[in-house]
Amino acid sequence: MKHPKVTLCVVLISLFCSTLQAQTLTLDSCLALARRNNYEIRNSRLEVEKSQALKQQVFTKFFPQLSIRGLGYYAVNPLIHFSIDDIQSSDMRDLLQSLYEIVESESDIKKELDLMKTGASGSLVAVQPLFTGGRIVNGNKLANIGIEASQLQADMKERDVLEEIESSYYLVVGLQEKVSTVDAALSLIDSLERVVELAYTNGLVTRSDKLQIGLKRNEMLANKQKLSSGIRLSRRLLCQQVGIDYSDDLQFSDLQDEIQKPVLFLFSDRGDTLRPETRLLQLNIDAEQLRKKMTLGEAMPQLAIVGATFYGNIIKKEPTSNGIALLSLSIPITDWWETRHKVQQHDIAIDQARMMQEHYSKMMSLEEEKAYSDMMDAWTMIRSDSSALAMAQENYRLSTLNYQAGAATLAEVLQAQALLLQAHNALTDNRTAYIMARRRLTDLRHEQR
Repeated sequence: MKHPKVTLCVVLISLFCSTLQAQTLTLDSCLALARRNNYEIRNSRLEVEKSQALKQQVFTKFFPQLSIRGLGYYAVNPLIHFSIDDIQSSDMRDLLQSLYEIVESESDIKKELDLMKTGASGSLVAVQPLFTGGRIVNGNKLANIGIEASQLQADMKERDVLEEIESSYYLVVGLQEKVSTVDAALSLIDSLERVVELAYTNGLVTRSDKLQIGLKRNEMLANKQKLSSGIRLSRRLLCQQVGIDYSDDLQFSDLQDEIQKPVLFLFSDRGDTLRPETRLLQLNIDAEQLRKKMTLGEAMPQLAIVGATFYGNIIKKEPTSNGIALLSLSIPITDWWETRHKVQQHDIAIDQARMMQEHYSKMMSLEEEKAYSDMMDAWTMIRSDSSALAMAQENYRLSTLNYQAGAATLAEVLQAQALLLQAHNALTDNRTAYIMARRRLTDLRHEQR
């Protein structure tokens, strides 16, 4: 007899393994995985970090720019050579020659003087811009716009990727339901085959009816194989999108609890919604206006304070130090001609950005209405398909009974079954279309809050 503790451990391990094998993914869990693992979403977040780094780069321009410089040289011949013979005045030359002869024996003074044969120096230079035509201030504002634009683009990329994942998810779930429908149809074929087999044994039907049943089963099995292949590829795509390894054991929840009644919405023709696209279009205008100001700043006077300190022996043999402060003023003159044409280009770009904003604002309003229309159309089709499915089920039931009673042919029964399968698939397709349209509309309305 097995030990109770051993038996309990075996049961727990079996339950744990079965839980791993039966891992079920819902749409929300797929979206959560994608936010964490998807390549495009992660890459868009890195773009935001790049914009933030660019802002820090521009911010450094507000502070003094410091630089350390070093210089050293060695000349084959002294750069400065001077002797008594180089004096042009003969009286002065004779006087210095007499004095040199007097002190020559008592000192190490040479008749010739060599300067700047070797030397080295180091300097520290600081430049503090006082006025650059507003380019530093406007550059900082432009960097802030870049950060906000990158964040909006990251949000839009995440939204688009999640919508693609929703489509992939519902494709998988829809195909799974169609496989279930085919399995149900095969069960009906089995039931019908038993009826035909009994009738054939009693001589009530011909062998042709048995062959029709076999052909129909093969057709169903071929459709099931196609659906299974489609499910496998769709699952692989979905796993890649959410950033997990593919496994045949993964399960996806069905659509049973997803259908909710549509919600009525009111629409307006305003183009000033708070969707990220709208804000991004406005940022495009603001950025172009700042670029125009920066272009104007290039042609304006530039004022800066320059400070430098020096230490070395570039000229003298003994090292010396010094410091200097400068006020630098640069006034462009001929640049105004070129700047005028650059400003015209920016004005045209601003007008284009405003036209784009107006155009896409109207397009976004239409996009919202289309999502609403798609949702309502799919809802109408769901109600119609539900009624059609009920009628197809009743038609198949009556056809089967009539066949058993000899009042209908097997072809009529198989045609009724084909209509039943078609009704099931149509309902599945429209349920999927409704769910996707409803979620799309909900996302669009959420972005405006």
